[in-house]
Amino acid sequence: MARWRCWWAACWSVAWLCGASAWAQTAPLQPCRLKGVVHEAQCGSVKRPLDPARPEGAAIDVHFAVLPALARNKLADPVFFIAGGPGQSAIELAGPLAAQFARLSNRRDLVLVDQRGTGRSAPLRCDDDEDALRPLAETIDEAAQLKRLAACRERLSALPHGDLRHYGTTAAMGDLDAVRVALGFKQINLVGASYGTRAALEYMRLFPHAVRRAVLDGVAPADMALPASFATDNQAALDGLFSWCADNADCRARHPRLREKWQALLDSMPREATVVHPFSGREERLRLTREAVLGMVRTPLYLPSLAAALPQAIADAADGRFAALAGLASALSGPGRTLYTGMHFSVLCTEDLPRMPLAPEPDATQFGPAFARVYQQACAAWPRGTVDPAFYTTRPASAAIWLLSGGDDPATPPRHAARVAQALGPKARHTVVSHGGHGVMALPCLRDAVQRFIDAASDEEALKLDGDCAAAVPRPRVFVPLASAASAP
Repeated sequence: MARWRCWWAACWSVAWLCGASAWAQTAPLQPCRLKGVVHEAQCGSVKRPLDPARPEGAAIDVHFAVLPALARNKLADPVFFIAGGPGQSAIELAGPLAAQFARLSNRRDLVLVDQRGTGRSAPLRCDDDEDALRPLAETIDEAAQLKRLAACRERLSALPHGDLRHYGTTAAMGDLDAVRVALGFKQINLVGASYGTRAALEYMRLFPHAVRRAVLDGVAPADMALPASFATDNQAALDGLFSWCADNADCRARHPRLREKWQALLDSMPREATVVHPFSGREERLRLTREAVLGMVRTPLYLPSLAAALPQAIADAADGRFAALAGLASALSGPGRTLYTGMHFSVLCTEDLPRMPLAPEPDATQFGPAFARVYQQACAAWPRGTVDPAFYTTRPASAAIWLLSGGDDPATPPRHAARVAQALGPKARHTVVSHGGHGVMALPCLRDAVQRFIDAASDEEALKLDGDCAAAVPRPRVFVPLASAASAP
């Protein structure tokens, strides 16, 4: 799996920022069915300039879906969900989102906008997006990854909507506001996840008058420079796992020297290994590198339930058995889980890479600068747009904002949200779920708390609500293989 999978015109004129309605129109809605959604939805699109600075130039269709509120007396302010990645389609997530926000959407419409470059909105999709059966040796080969990405870039650039400079967050949030205007909503509630929090912060910067309330889950601010923060944040999550295992009686008993085994595994690289392909089931003989093994532990760190199996997987790998580690590494990918890779790189190459040093700096982490190096090489030839310097600033909030963080999150840990909350000021609150992973809003008690936060009649009332219900959520118990559990006394 490519390393970026699991995982973010000239100055924008005042006339464009304040005049989204110049391009928006009353959106004709058509009944539609969305995968995983029981009730009928309404789908539509708005036509938007590919280059916001040239409204008379090429245009794209930005598609959206409305999951109508079920109550007769619905409220006037809907919930707009902004997907993560960058590179996820919000509409393709309709099924799980409808289930997660069932209570919240009882009286409010839920609006899903396919951000430009994703879904049906001028998609920028590479051939390897769903190629889950690619040989493992090819997926971990950095040179092969970059070659495939270069070919994809050339193919996308030849599309009618293929000017890759115009898929940044600011343009996308102009599209989002055009959808709001076309649907006739005066104010909206924003819910953003992962990269979607960056997009939500940009929307609040550009259109503060349109935001009634916002929830940001796994905060990834614009000044984060994702590839640069990767090593530090991943290392902190992995060290947290080792420390927990050393302090937990069950984990310590099963894996008394886990950290040492991990270090020995890294020190043994590169080495020849036989690995079972997680999707094809075929055994493959390949040369594993240190970077490949580091990449394998990154994905399971995202979810505590997967991280609970990492101690056993690391112990197996130290003994030469890599099936469990390879399986965990692929747990969040596979057929049907599409990331629009072209949009992903259009965003990060424009917004993140310019804030990184020209050469990756050595660091004291085990992850090192390899991840940043891949992005720098990929972005060297990727067309880049321009970014207003104000994009990297966070203004005081004009509406109540709730920021959520998982203490064990390897991608967007609490340190990023804490900085944003301070900049947002007194209308922001920040809740940390100590043993939460990347995204905590789906935890049952937080799901209900988010509903109460958005439903509250005033900002003051919303900010006073108890949101610490998940503070005591423990780590899942360490995974024990069935054979071992059956033989235990």
